[in-house]
Amino acid sequence: MTRLVAVLIFSMLLSVSCEDSKKMETASGQELPPKLAKLKLQPGFEAEHLYSPADNDQGSWVAMAFDNKDRLITADQYGTLYRMELPAIGSDVLTPKIEKLRIQTGEAVADSIIQMGYAQGLLYAFNSLYVMVNHRGDDEFEKGSGLYRLQDTDNDDQYDKITQLKALNGAGEHGPHSIVLSPDGESLYVIAGNHTDLPEMDTYRLPKVWQDDNLFPQVKDPRGHANDRGAPGGWIAKIDPEGKNWELISAGFRNPFDLDFNDEGDMFVYDSDMEWDLGMPWYRPTRICHVTSGSEFGWRTGNGKWSPAYPDNLPAIVNIGQGSPTNVVYGRGAKFPEKYQKSIYAFDWSFGIIYAIHLKANGSSYDGEREEFLSGIPLPLTDGVIGPDGAMYFMTGGRRLDSDLYRVHYTGTEDVAPANKASELTEGNKIRRQLEEYHTGPKSGAVDFAWPYLNNADRFIQYAARIAVEHQPVKEWQGKVLSEKDPVTLAQGIIALARHGNKSQQDQMLNALLGVDYSKLTAQQQVAQLRAFELTLSRFGVPGTSVKNKVIDYLSPQYPATTDVLNQMLSKTLAYLDDPTVASKTLALLESNTGENVDVMANTATDASDLILRNPQYGMDIALTLKNMPPAQHTYYGMVLEDVDKGWTPELREKYFMWFNKAFSFKAGRSYIGFIDKARKKALTHVPKDQFDFYDKMSGADLLSSSGNDLAENTVQPKGPRHNWEVEEIEPLVADGLKGRDFEYGKSMFAATTCITCHSMQGEGENIGPDLTQLGTRFSPQDILKAIIEPNDVISDQYNTTVYTLKDGKSIVGRLMNETEQNYIVSQNPYAPDQTREVPKDQVVDTKLSTISWMPPGTINRLNEEEVKDLLAYLVAGGNPENPIYTEKGANN
Repeated sequence: MTRLVAVLIFSMLLSVSCEDSKKMETASGQELPPKLAKLKLQPGFEAEHLYSPADNDQGSWVAMAFDNKDRLITADQYGTLYRMELPAIGSDVLTPKIEKLRIQTGEAVADSIIQMGYAQGLLYAFNSLYVMVNHRGDDEFEKGSGLYRLQDTDNDDQYDKITQLKALNGAGEHGPHSIVLSPDGESLYVIAGNHTDLPEMDTYRLPKVWQDDNLFPQVKDPRGHANDRGAPGGWIAKIDPEGKNWELISAGFRNPFDLDFNDEGDMFVYDSDMEWDLGMPWYRPTRICHVTSGSEFGWRTGNGKWSPAYPDNLPAIVNIGQGSPTNVVYGRGAKFPEKYQKSIYAFDWSFGIIYAIHLKANGSSYDGEREEFLSGIPLPLTDGVIGPDGAMYFMTGGRRLDSDLYRVHYTGTEDVAPANKASELTEGNKIRRQLEEYHTGPKSGAVDFAWPYLNNADRFIQYAARIAVEHQPVKEWQGKVLSEKDPVTLAQGIIALARHGNKSQQDQMLNALLGVDYSKLTAQQQVAQLRAFELTLSRFGVPGTSVKNKVIDYLSPQYPATTDVLNQMLSKTLAYLDDPTVASKTLALLESNTGENVDVMANTATDASDLILRNPQYGMDIALTLKNMPPAQHTYYGMVLEDVDKGWTPELREKYFMWFNKAFSFKAGRSYIGFIDKARKKALTHVPKDQFDFYDKMSGADLLSSSGNDLAENTVQPKGPRHNWEVEEIEPLVADGLKGRDFEYGKSMFAATTCITCHSMQGEGENIGPDLTQLGTRFSPQDILKAIIEPNDVISDQYNTTVYTLKDGKSIVGRLMNETEQNYIVSQNPYAPDQTREVPKDQVVDTKLSTISWMPPGTINRLNEEEVKDLLAYLVAGGNPENPIYTEKGANN
């Protein structure tokens, strides 16, 4: 195949990719191998590519740890464990010495490979290798999910004893993850995602009284994700080296992979988002959490996630945005400038970025500022550690992707002397730690000490004080709550009592809250007041008519409010109580264009746009959302009303069901339409039966499948089995032609492989890439299939993108549309190419071509041989069932 033909094909198939040369040039003209040339680092840092496991049939690596002899131990996500000796920085030795970890038992001379694959966490400590297995144990790797300890009891440098410390019920990407040594070197911390059952703990710093605690009408994810998962979500536990004593430290995460501690001993976690919720009011971006004793971070399934503003959970210190967190490591021991020694490094697998989180003490917690420390396109980051030599080691891989091992060290001029010693704790941090000493159970003096801090302006102190109170017997403090006159302390006390009290106390609790002058509270205090009402109602149900009406009379005049979070809380609470005015008031908000939309995406649309072209497989979902994002608050209000019975008029009902019709026109995360439709169907159960068809049609029931994304989701799915197709298999596959192919099945595969989400065929699909109707008139089946299998083989100028590196260390990825004397004009959203941004030329220090295609590889790997042929015939035929390829005469074309 000539280069000209290849370029034309890849242009037709929306290919934007790296040069086919083996070397790339930097701005200085120095040639680097592609695996290094694609990296963007901060000034003064240098990267080395050390090893490629995939080149040696050693799988896709996801976990790593150094042992006591400075050897690196690694784990294949679907395979076994490896141990390697690494060449020193600057050494002439280029290849690491590597071996599979083996187990030797008894006096036998022969040893065997340790049958312990699927490790997502490794730690060497206490003369042992701790391994977190994340696997059902149903194949040759017989060890199921849980924490294991490997020991060398006879000091011959071979492990001879394997002990399961704890079996864990959970597996997969939301299963059990990492193990980390405590700051004092005496304990271990383990972390698990929300698909890992919380095992019975010996002690609970977060009291074991969690519930969903949300009056918002529950709608679980329409696509089925985590629908069987309840509170408390992902969790962190502290254990002793033998794994005998387990203490729950924190929960309420979605899927945190890793944690680490700063020099002051405070813990930080990088929690994941639910990308299918993008554009919805309960969406929570990936975020850095300061994890304190007994902390709760509010993950609940479906639309039940708590707002960070709620006082019974803690907010993030940095909201990052979309991504797939895989690693957290502190810069302790790094031979880096001081700023980077004291940074938390957060790894994002999806978009290939290592963020350096710079911490600044703020009261009892921290403020965090993120910086792009290192990035690459593509760079599916899995794990990283600071090595004994002061360099950062990191790996790429996961999900069977090709894996690589890198090392980053500093070669600049700044001082790299060790700076890792604890700073003087702030007074707030000291107070919080004192309060946390009461988180282990009943202690004399706890209530008296903690009570004054319940109205502290520092949320972390306030939270720690309430948890300290909750650990004491309820009889010691319930009277103090009900007689409390300070409104801030009262709200915190009611929250605690709602979590530990009983239904008989409800009227007293509500009457105490009703005695507070709401108008004199600050906005945050109003949130706490409303949350106290919500918990008292969600825990104990609707009160008697008299008290219920008092609560409605108290809250209704405050609605609508001036902030989104207050409107959310007031609307759902009044809807739960069946306030007759909530329908008209909420519909007025539904028709307005006002609102902060602060909970839609914590980062700006520009920040989100920066991610799209770093990984098209995930970025296209962001692109589609940003093109036509729904007003998030409107989604909330529309769903609040789904169960309201009172206050409707024919005019209000028509406005409400017309809103559903409009809502279907927006794009958001993959679950958006399903959430809206579930609310629509629930709302229809409240209309008179003889008017059902009228409102069903008015609400847009016939508008639910119109885009390429909808068609891709609703089509017939491949039967498989899955196969990783290679170029070498093309000729044998098509050797007998495409005779007797199934047109309809080929059309289904065009949708199922998501081709239709970017391309159109016979007028059906999307227009992100070229229309493929005429593809078969220009290229052979072999050429088309090669372009699908290797989309990154050749650059197409028509769709090329550029990485712009800025002076502040950030990078922008976009397609150059135009330029002026001062600015590059770039487009970042393929779904909205006319939406452009200006990149000041005086801020750009380097530019280079992107190294990946908008068309992701592996799109046909779900297909078996017959399904590939059906798809190929459909492409060659241009979506025309009358094409000669489907006749006997043209069957072998």
